[in-house]
Amino acid sequence: MEIKKTPFYEAHQGLEAKMVEFAGYLMPLWYESVKEEAIAVRKAAGLFDISHMGKILIRGRNSLKLIQKLITNDASRLKPGKICYALLCNEKGTVIDDILVYGLGKEKYLLVSNAANAEKVLNWLKKWAKKEIGLFSPPEIILKDCPFLALQGPKSEEILRKVGLSETFLNLRYYQCKAGRIFGETAIISRTGYTGEDGFEILIWEPKTPQVVWKKLLKAGRDLGLKPAGLAARDVLRLEAGLPLYGQELSEEITALEAGLEKFVFFGKEFIGKEALLEQKNRGLEKKLIGFEILSGRIARPKYLILKEGREIGQVASGNISHNLNKSIGTGFVKTDFSAPGTLIEIDIRGQKHPAKVSKLPFVKPR
Repeated sequence: MEIKKTPFYEAHQGLEAKMVEFAGYLMPLWYESVKEEAIAVRKAAGLFDISHMGKILIRGRNSLKLIQKLITNDASRLKPGKICYALLCNEKGTVIDDILVYGLGKEKYLLVSNAANAEKVLNWLKKWAKKEIGLFSPPEIILKDCPFLALQGPKSEEILRKVGLSETFLNLRYYQCKAGRIFGETAIISRTGYTGEDGFEILIWEPKTPQVVWKKLLKAGRDLGLKPAGLAARDVLRLEAGLPLYGQELSEEITALEAGLEKFVFFGKEFIGKEALLEQKNRGLEKKLIGFEILSGRIARPKYLILKEGREIGQVASGNISHNLNKSIGTGFVKTDFSAPGTLIEIDIRGQKHPAKVSKLPFVKPR
């Protein structure tokens, strides 16, 4: 299978980024360093290439009906210009993917999925469109290939104001979007992100010369502390903010409730997985997602064992060094009895037990 390159690949090379294959794309892992980029996003701003993310357009008759059947959140409240976070679950209530759903107009929606899950989500949508709606009047479902940028950090709005972006966009509230133009490019601009910081995501819908957007934003934000940032910094930032990563905090072995995402599950409608989730909710959770801090400063990796007095109580989901907090942090799933913040635990790192304590999520309060 041929590895894809985003429209910003040459710009990344020009900045001497460390490139890696990720979800079928060559993507920047870091430019200067993970530490410098993560700190820049918290203190000023970072510019990310997120063109690898899945973008699926659903439009036409029965679009809302299909989305309502598949997502855990309530899409009926999703007016044009609004966005919601939701989960796609299977019949067991475990997670196929976590997504953003953009309301673009009457019977017109955009789903943004995790990069590695784009084809899986596309096939899931088409399967249920056929099953629920049949051959008559199914919605159109299209996997889009569009350049996508994320400008994240407390100075994001100031940078966009500096380049002359309309106040209409700068006044967007969190989880709102609007179509318009930036540097001559047709785009959907949203106040969203995956870092726990204020910021904007810019989906270039009809690309002509999208590289101009990258270059001009970097130039405009340089004196404000803006740095290009890669996948590694994005992963640290999302962990600090307590945001899940598919394949670690979410999977087809983990339910939305176990992942602590019940607030995104609307039980007042029918959706795939509802019955299983209601049964689990009434029965009570056997395991829960926790945050933890390793007191020795060592890094936990996925699948490392979590212990209590030498007895296994769970497994690590994610772990990393937080350069903003100057400590080793992580998430994991443990038996519910050991999930309270402050509980002392151990992480088994290559046969050595390292003291840790359960922390309340998120580690960094989202802005």
